[in-house]
Amino acid sequence: MPNVALAVTDGMLQFELALACEVFGADMTGVAEPWYRFSVCGPSAVRVGRFRLAPDHGLDRLPHADTVIVPGWADVDQDPPAELIEAVRAAHEAGARVASLCTGAFVLAAAGLLDGRRATTHWAHAKEMAERHPRVTVDPDVLYVDNGSVLTSAGKAAAMDLCLHLVRLDHGSSVANTLARRLVVPPHRDGGQAQFVTAPVPAPDNHPLAELFPWVIRRLDQPLTVEDLARQAGMSSRNLGRHFRSVTGTTPLQWLLTQRIRHAQELLETTDDTVDSIAAATGMGTATTLRRHFQRTVGVPPDTYRRTFRSRTRPGAYDDGRHHRRKS
Repeated sequence: MPNVALAVTDGMLQFELALACEVFGADMTGVAEPWYRFSVCGPSAVRVGRFRLAPDHGLDRLPHADTVIVPGWADVDQDPPAELIEAVRAAHEAGARVASLCTGAFVLAAAGLLDGRRATTHWAHAKEMAERHPRVTVDPDVLYVDNGSVLTSAGKAAAMDLCLHLVRLDHGSSVANTLARRLVVPPHRDGGQAQFVTAPVPAPDNHPLAELFPWVIRRLDQPLTVEDLARQAGMSSRNLGRHFRSVTGTTPLQWLLTQRIRHAQELLETTDDTVDSIAAATGMGTATTLRRHFQRTVGVPPDTYRRTFRSRTRPGAYDDGRHHRRKS
């Protein structure tokens, strides 16, 4: 069972902290077993906004975790506590995967974990991070950045995107989607999606693409083009592109490819269909095309993905190819 530790001290943001608890501390009995062994690690008593928090363990427990989550740091003008910085650094040196939510990236930067790496944080604090930590390549225009053993997210909702991304890496797309449905949040937003778009995502029934999205999802097996989508939406291709950028932060073709890959992931996890059949069912045409896009997007070939995540149905299975150490 993988260990996930939430690193807390005074001065953390309560939203991101609670979000991590909801994701990694969830009861997923019957959906994904084993789930995470989740714990909160910090000093004897922690002040988080209006709340007092009693951690399960001290910060010295972090090096024993497989994954360490650092929630948002409330006052970015104030240096994080030295004991937190040292504990996070020690966890990473021990082999833990370390992820920051929102301004928690300032803690990772202070620990030196982001030196020479690309990272993100809340767009309002990206400039300050770049100035204070010149060895970090700060990207203010994405939802999250995955460097393998070190991950960072933008603010608030993007923190949820990163947490679900971690669940997807560990347990597969189907489990991550099930958890997202329980939390009533979008199941997947790509990390490279724009952090800030010109308009917020509208309610499902009052924006120009509301009827188009489900229409496309029902036809992923078909060779759809931008012109097909524009025709169905009753607008020009250029106007469609503007609406897609406003609503999703990406282009129609990139959004369509993301839906095809997501559907392929679920079919690989939940069926015995051949890669050729899945290529047809997802509109990829051929197994060669599916393998090329899948490898580029997911990072592994479809067959490897299937072997990894189909094994999650067996009790005690936990190995996504990224974690090789065992904890005592």
